[in-house]
Amino acid sequence: MTEINDITDSTAKAQFILYWGDMGGQWGVNRSVAQIQALLFLSATPLNAEQISDQLGIARSNVSNSLKELVTWKLIRRVPIPGDRREYFEAESDVWEIAMRIAQGRKEREIDPARQVLADCIAAAEKDSNLDAVALERMKDMQSFLETMDGWYNQMLSVPKSKLNMLMKMGNKVTSLLSLTGKKTE
Repeated sequence: MTEINDITDSTAKAQFILYWGDMGGQWGVNRSVAQIQALLFLSATPLNAEQISDQLGIARSNVSNSLKELVTWKLIRRVPIPGDRREYFEAESDVWEIAMRIAQGRKEREIDPARQVLADCIAAAEKDSNLDAVALERMKDMQSFLETMDGWYNQMLSVPKSKLNMLMKMGNKVTSLLSLTGKKTE
């Protein structure tokens, strides 16, 4: 486990960073990447790679690679500091933006390729006379599900954050509203 070396202002901050790193590992994100994002998210001021390395006890080369990955995900950005030639970084601080950027990245890396492979499998399955009809039907069910989720995701991108937040807080009350409109809520 990465040791938090220089987080002197708060044990809670260190716990958050360690937990975020563990959580990132469970989601398939390198622990160091997640910890750096957490440190920058909690930091009141931009940090440079050396400061990040010192505070987290992570090798400088690992920090550099992790910063590149976080910039690619658009979870952090470079911030110029007048009079200092080093690169400084700050994290996106809007939790909704963070969630949307992570969702977008995961969709591009996981869902979109899965949809393409599934479409190819269905095309091949429709030509395969030896394939059990149940297998083809289940592949089509999975394709329909992924298409519905993709459509929903694309629609949610246009919903203002305040309305999306309100919608999520409504929870199962949404199904009650759908019942009032006469739509089935299976």
